[in-house]
Amino acid sequence: MSRAFTVEEADDGIRLDRWVKRHLPDVPFVAVAKWARTGRLRLDGAPARPGDRIHAGQTITLPEADDRPPRARARESPPLSPDEEAFARSLVLHRSDHALVLNKPPGLATQGGTGTMAHVDRLLEALRFGARERPRLVHRLDRDTSGVLLVARSARAAAFFSQRFAQRDTRKIYWALLMGVPRLPDLRVELPIARQPGTGGEKMQVDEARGSPAVSRIRVMDRAGDRVAFAELRPITGRTHQLRVHAAAIGHPIVGDGKYGGRAAFLTGGVSRKLHLHARRLVIDLPEGGRLDVTAPLPAHFAQSLELLGLEPDSEGA
Repeated sequence: MSRAFTVEEADDGIRLDRWVKRHLPDVPFVAVAKWARTGRLRLDGAPARPGDRIHAGQTITLPEADDRPPRARARESPPLSPDEEAFARSLVLHRSDHALVLNKPPGLATQGGTGTMAHVDRLLEALRFGARERPRLVHRLDRDTSGVLLVARSARAAAFFSQRFAQRDTRKIYWALLMGVPRLPDLRVELPIARQPGTGGEKMQVDEARGSPAVSRIRVMDRAGDRVAFAELRPITGRTHQLRVHAAAIGHPIVGDGKYGGRAAFLTGGVSRKLHLHARRLVIDLPEGGRLDVTAPLPAHFAQSLELLGLEPDSEGA
């Protein structure tokens, strides 16, 4: 048995072994090298080498988790508890033959990493719903970002959805609270983004010289005086932390985003210090025709902040 992953734009151009280290930190390099020697490390169905460069939209195929070396298997997390299984199922907004759509809560990582045992990918075993294949992630949300997360129910569906994301043939709408109010009510932000040196790839920055092209649309739906804007954000491209970086770069960081806005990203007066960024809606084609259009309700802290500030979406944003 094998498992498939789709390369996202944030990983475009890196080495295959670097991708494994970034996304599957428990897998040692010796295992990756062995899989390459035995033909079980594949890129778009063809045998691959650890040093091969990968590109957005490609499919990486690896052996299933149980086929990993004993040292890696020993560090795997224990089976899901009944409470974890119930929690995983409570996140499901939509279920069909090809897809699951989850409403990811803030604070839950999409994938695991060093010291991260609670994450969506671990919970997917509880979401087979009788299917032979384990569901597969096809994109990610930041740990502190809530909202719509698409999960494919088969390798075929994962490849299809990944192509839609790679070709930007999707409609992704986020809601956010911004510090202050942009001068223009509807603006297009075009600022290249690169990883910030010295942060281990954990933080991004606007970088005119080395950055990859990044485009976002920011539209103000409501405002609380000059203090806060309730905005609809649409990422035209899909760079890591793109919306957060762009919002901070134009002088209006997302409320609660201390990583990119520092202390200036927090409000007084009882407004939550959590990140106010929510993946509100996703529209994407389905493998057998038609379109999937799913909206995720706001998390409690975001809804409470809107009520406290007297903010509402406009008719277009609703």
